[in-house]
Amino acid sequence: MKPEELKALVYQLAESMDVRPKEVQIREMKHKWASCSSKGRLTFSKDLLTQDRAFIKEVVIHELLHLKIPNHGKLFKLLLNSYKETL
Repeated sequence: MKPEELKALVYQLAESMDVRPKEVQIREMKHKWASCSSKGRLTFSKDLLTQDRAFIKEVVIHELLHLKIPNHGKLFKLLLNSYKETL
């Protein structure tokens, strides 16, 4: 996947999930596929671009959900599974 395709996917899924990332960036990351800052910035690893589209989508949904729920509690997991099934 190309960087611009990843960004387009992020904004498409964000609209479906009714969230608004403040910024989306793609850069080298050594230990994570992605992260979400408390200010709404989503950062994705360049290595993610080489992964299967279904996996990329899962990572994007996970990070976008952090714009609504900042932790990995029960509600987060419940909503994550719901979004993965419907989007």
